[in-house]
Amino acid sequence: MRPFAGEVTPALEAQVAEAWMSVLGQADAVADDICLSLLEKDAELYERTGPEFQVDVRASTRDHVRHGIEAMAGVAEATHVTAELWRETGRRRARQGIPMELVLNAYTLGTRVLWEALLAQGAVDNVEEQVLLIAGQQVWSALDVQNAVFIEAYRRESARLQRRDLQRQQSTLDALVEGRGADPDFATEAREALGIGGEMSVACVVAPYDGSLDEPLIASTDRLERLGIVSHWHVRGGLYFGLLAGDLPRDAQLAEHLAPLATGRAAVASSPDGMAGFATAFQLATRATETLPAGEPCVVAVSQRLPEVLLAGSPEVAALLVRETVAPILAQPPHAADTLRQTLVALLEHDGSAKHAAESLYCHRNTVIYRAKQIEELTGRSLSTPRDKLLLELGLLAARAD
Repeated sequence: MRPFAGEVTPALEAQVAEAWMSVLGQADAVADDICLSLLEKDAELYERTGPEFQVDVRASTRDHVRHGIEAMAGVAEATHVTAELWRETGRRRARQGIPMELVLNAYTLGTRVLWEALLAQGAVDNVEEQVLLIAGQQVWSALDVQNAVFIEAYRRESARLQRRDLQRQQSTLDALVEGRGADPDFATEAREALGIGGEMSVACVVAPYDGSLDEPLIASTDRLERLGIVSHWHVRGGLYFGLLAGDLPRDAQLAEHLAPLATGRAAVASSPDGMAGFATAFQLATRATETLPAGEPCVVAVSQRLPEVLLAGSPEVAALLVRETVAPILAQPPHAADTLRQTLVALLEHDGSAKHAAESLYCHRNTVIYRAKQIEELTGRSLSTPRDKLLLELGLLAARAD
């Protein structure tokens, strides 16, 4: 269609309006033709969304066609009504989850069918060519405006829905940390809000911010998605934490996957009881991070830090362990205390073997034997007794945590 290059006089405007009004009686039939074309073109969408959506599209298309014809015919208030109809359609299609591109394609198809209806009626009524040229420019220009109004409304509604969904997810995570996952009804709601299937395993990741404004785990969602793992993240009391769900590997493997992303300390704890045990997993992972040095990138599984986690959860027991085991060693002058502590660590690592401990300390075996006797005298514990060795090892861990 070539553009109309002449002057649009009031007389021509009146003829264009009359041409559009001539097809107003066909508005519903034109709309139904559009719907049939859409149903054939996007059969999979209409089958998936069900009959209610088809009814909605038919009613909406009839409104679009009728008010669109009236607006182009210059009917009072029709332009305002049409613009609001486009906005409402944008909001509704966003809520329905219909892809924007499909609606824009439908608008283009609808405009073409309406234009063809006008041409057919124009041929019957012997409408002048210049009138049809002006009407054609009018209808295709209206499509541009229609698309712009629809897109803005669709995007605004999509952003609002995303904010609402994010708020719901974060509220759900807070409630799970507080222990509400033990309520079966809430656990069902939580799975729905987070998009987690009932068969999926659940784990918790905790990473303190440690005074930094950067996320302790960078782009964790993307990496986990590539592994087929769903994750949702939130911040609570200075802790960046996430719920992981899917066919999860063991905690130690999860920690390995997350380690390259860490800018600080983090810990992973599985929840064998699913949503019901998420609060416990959160507490365990939080304690595990407390056993790690701040400021050093590190991701561990709680299962790898069980003694440390036990001590972190019982500070009174930890203090008692120190007093009953290594306190006399730590009370020595700094150099002597450090030497004896290193010797004790080496002996425990090598199951009490003075020979192997001496090799790791780069000193003579007799020197280690002499220091071992000092350790036993100071602590009152025997390095040949399994229980005493366990207590000494726990005492070292407790002292290090302190």
